[in-house]
Amino acid sequence: MNKGKRGRKLGRKRDLRRALLRDLATSLVQYEHITTTEAKAKELRPFIERWITKARKAGGERDVAVRREIARYFGPSTVKKLVEEIAPRYKSRPGGYTRIIKRAPRRGDAARRAIIEFVGTSLKPQNEKASNSNKK
Repeated sequence: MNKGKRGRKLGRKRDLRRALLRDLATSLVQYEHITTTEAKAKELRPFIERWITKARKAGGERDVAVRREIARYFGPSTVKKLVEEIAPRYKSRPGGYTRIIKRAPRRGDAARRAIIEFVGTSLKPQNEKASNSNKK
C-alpha cells in the first residue's frame, strides 16, 4: 500500500524520476507546451510551478542567488528564458501558471496523453485525424 505517499513513481527509481522531471521542465520552458502522458503532466505541474514562483522573485536584490539556484537544475539558456521571459508574465498571478489539456489515448499502448502548457499560450490542439490524412 502507498498510503500517505506523495507523487507518482512513474516506473522509475528516484534519481531517474528527478532527471525525467528536470528534462520535462526544460522542454516545457523551451517550447512552452509539450505532449506527454497524463501522469507525467500531473507530476510535472507542481514541480514547474515552484520554479516559476522562485523565478518571479529574481527581480530584486536576490537576483543572482535565485538564478544560481535555478541553474543548479536547469541549463543557462533555460534559466534566462524562465527568469526573463516566462516569470514576468505571471508577476501579478498568485499561482496556476500551467494547464493540462487531455488528448486522445496513444495508439500503440492506449496510454492517456495530455498537453501541458503555460497559461496564456495560445495553442490549439490539432485534430489528429486531419493531421494523419495530411501525412499520406
